[in-house]
Order: sequence, then C-alpha cells, then structure tokens
Amino acid sequence: MGEFRGFMQDALEEARAAASRGEVPVGAVIVRDGKVLARAGNRMRELTDPTAHAEMLAIRAACAALGSGRLTGCDLWVTLEPCPACAGAIAAARLSRLYYGAPDPKSGGVHHGPRVFDHPQAHWSPEIYGGIGEETSARLLRDFFAARRG
Repeated sequence: MGEFRGFMQDALEEARAAASRGEVPVGAVIVRDGKVLARAGNRMRELTDPTAHAEMLAIRAACAALGSGRLTGCDLWVTLEPCPACAGAIAAARLSRLYYGAPDPKSGGVHHGPRVFDHPQAHWSPEIYGGIGEETSARLLRDFFAARRG
C-alpha cells in the first residue's frame, strides 16, 4: 500500500472557486486509488438548483465517469460536514470513506442533526473522518458570510 495522500487541498480549491462565483464555499472531490475522479463546488445559485451541493455534483460526475451508480472503493473529501440530503446520497452511492473539514452544527447530517449514518434505517455507512483541514474550511465559510453581511 502506498503512502496516504490527503485531498482536502483539492476540495478547498473547489470551495474557493465556489466563493468566487458567489456560492457558499463548499468543495468536494471523489478519489479512487489515489486519483481524483470528480471535483465540484457548490453551484446552487448558478444552476438555480437546491440540490447542486458540491457533494451531489461530485457524486453525479464520479458515477458518470465510472458508468456506475455505486462508488464502492471511493473516498469523498468535502470541506464541510455533509447535510442530511448529501449524507443520504453518500449512502446510496456506497462511498467507502468520508473525510470532511468543518463540522456543521446548524445543518450537518453526519455528526449533527439527524446523524444519518447512525440511523437504524441506514443501509450503508462509510468510514468517517471529521476535522480534516477544519480550521481552513471554517475560516473560508466565516469570511464568506462576514463579507456578505458587511
């Protein structure tokens, strides 16, 4: 097995790009065997689509790239704890591992709120690693919202 390589910097690049488009700065990448299959940032405003979260877009792109609705053996790196809808999509896609940056006590669905993967009806649960690049991810979000209130 090769040396572990994190991909949070790639997700943060997507989050910064989302912020530059006026979107909430969340970025996601999906990786298999050390190679990025898909990357995305939030595009809800741009696409006028409330489901165009970074995770959803990355999952769709990775499934298209693999020609499969299952992403077993793939890792999702995302800058913010996924919301309940994204957690449901992660389960449906059967992603093997979830790495996320900042926790989301207000809207999270993994370690906060409904804790989707802990629910008895959860059919799949990835390995979960929170707090990866947490400070950078949280600062990006704080700065974005502070500028909008400014």
